[in-house]
Amino acid sequence: MPKIRTNGIDFFYEEQGSGEPLLLIMGITATGSVWEKHVAHWQNSFRCITADNRGVGQSDTPAGPYTTAQMADDYAGLLDALQLKKVRVVGVSMGSTIAQQLAIRHPDKIISLVLMCPWARCDNMAKAIFQHMVNCKRSLDPEAFSLFIQLLIFSKSSWDNETIFAQLAEDRKKAATNEQVQSLQGISGQAAACINHDVLDQLPRIRKPVLVIGGTADIFTPQWMATEVAGAIPNAELHMYEGCGHAFHWEQIADFNERTSQWLLNH
Repeated sequence: MPKIRTNGIDFFYEEQGSGEPLLLIMGITATGSVWEKHVAHWQNSFRCITADNRGVGQSDTPAGPYTTAQMADDYAGLLDALQLKKVRVVGVSMGSTIAQQLAIRHPDKIISLVLMCPWARCDNMAKAIFQHMVNCKRSLDPEAFSLFIQLLIFSKSSWDNETIFAQLAEDRKKAATNEQVQSLQGISGQAAACINHDVLDQLPRIRKPVLVIGGTADIFTPQWMATEVAGAIPNAELHMYEGCGHAFHWEQIADFNERTSQWLLNH
């Protein structure tokens, strides 16, 4: 399994597909492997590069707190190690904040950006949610913690769908036996990065094509966050999935995969 040394840590990554490089940055608590069903579509057009963020999976979990700027520099080092001068980037949730910082700090490395359920700053409610995530990690077993995350990211329409409801239950059972469960130190470091991400005044510096995508029923990172990001980046496009939650990319996976692929091919 490939690892490179970047920004003081050992960083795990994988590559699938061929074509122009596409860097995929995952959100809080999750490993790069969670991109699997999106990569299955995108690898037909792109060389898909996924990684485990610092603090999770097979990458190092140094003491925190982490910052989104620091995590962006992790990825800049990965791109340098792979000798990639420019890439397209898709970032989801915390991954979108890292992608923002990558575009701000390393603009010459970016061709275009897709920012999924992003935020430019946290209000008090968002800060409380991230802190409560750490508290739940400290107090709950893996299956119960998985339920907490599911309640944050899936909309009512998913919970009302019996097939999806059964799959959510199965995923919770898998969480109980997952050998790569994130440590408390890892989630604490990542949560700090999420809470302290504040780049609203810097977003106008991003002069690359940007597509912002969100869900109107997202209770984790509400619609105003995506709208604010899109409004701050010159010429950014905005698409909101009606009635979908934070996990709109699962709730509308076929449309999302194709929509994103076509936008990236055009930008």
